[in-house]
Amino acid sequence: MEKAIQVKNLSKYFFLSKKEKKGSFQEANNIIRAVDNISFEVNNGEIFGFLGPNGAGKTTTIRMLTRALKPTEGNIFINDYNLRKNLIKVKQLMGNVPEEANVYIDLTGFQNLTFIGELYGISKREITLKAENLLKKFELFDKRNLKAKKYSKGMKQRLLLCTALMSDPKILFLDEPTSGLDVQSSIIIKKLIKEYNKLGMTIFLTTHDMDVANELCDRIAIINKGKIVSLDTPENLKKLTQEYQAIDCSFENDIEITKIKELNTVLKIQKINKHYQIIVKDLSEAVIEVVEYIKVNNLKIKEFSTHQPTLEHAFLKILERGEKN
Repeated sequence: MEKAIQVKNLSKYFFLSKKEKKGSFQEANNIIRAVDNISFEVNNGEIFGFLGPNGAGKTTTIRMLTRALKPTEGNIFINDYNLRKNLIKVKQLMGNVPEEANVYIDLTGFQNLTFIGELYGISKREITLKAENLLKKFELFDKRNLKAKKYSKGMKQRLLLCTALMSDPKILFLDEPTSGLDVQSSIIIKKLIKEYNKLGMTIFLTTHDMDVANELCDRIAIINKGKIVSLDTPENLKKLTQEYQAIDCSFENDIEITKIKELNTVLKIQKINKHYQIIVKDLSEAVIEVVEYIKVNNLKIKEFSTHQPTLEHAFLKILERGEKN
């Protein structure tokens, strides 16, 4: 599969003076290793998530990928172009919405897009068509003649995405695209991320929102203390947390715990007050097996529910595992 992004042995070090306060990154000899020799690839046409706790190196990495920050070591290839040697060509391939970016607040929504279109050398007619189309898609068309200073935070974020899409980028970088937004804006942005991805756009996003990552991403890399500690699909990452795959139930009559423990799909069972939590290998198979046991033994159910591991559980488990190593 063609690679949209290839990162090879990428590092970013910051050098501290004696007077500077030390941060939370790995430190040695007054060097902060914000990003420490990471390598990964992003497939063409996928939504790639980049997750990590605060100070893990997410924003530093995305700033290097978009050349807002120069790497200390390593190489970045965008569609096989070396970023160091083909900066102008690569910039033409990407759109970027940094977390701390802002629109031109004294321009209207339409003027913001017109200005960006002119920077890219797009014809006036095409600028108008693109701007109107994007404003309609992001539900801003009715506010197109309103100055951006009067937009809500969610509207400004949607307008920023419009500006990033004016050049029809092949790769879109999004740093916390839904952070702190109202529900409507968040829904619109997620919907359009999916839509543009279906049209073939590669999307690289960082987020603290595990629900957003789980919903959107094909694969996820988790970075901690400057190093990538895991990289896989959301489903495979969640499989690392089997203890969260369970059946919770309670009964009107007493049950023999040892008998349930002997079922094929059951890993362990524990009693919590009057409830039983049955940890299982495979939830679908376990439900069938436990329900059959209940029927055969004429047990009367008071409550019965299931829960599966979430991406948040997996994320915390991976970070915890990394701390122990």
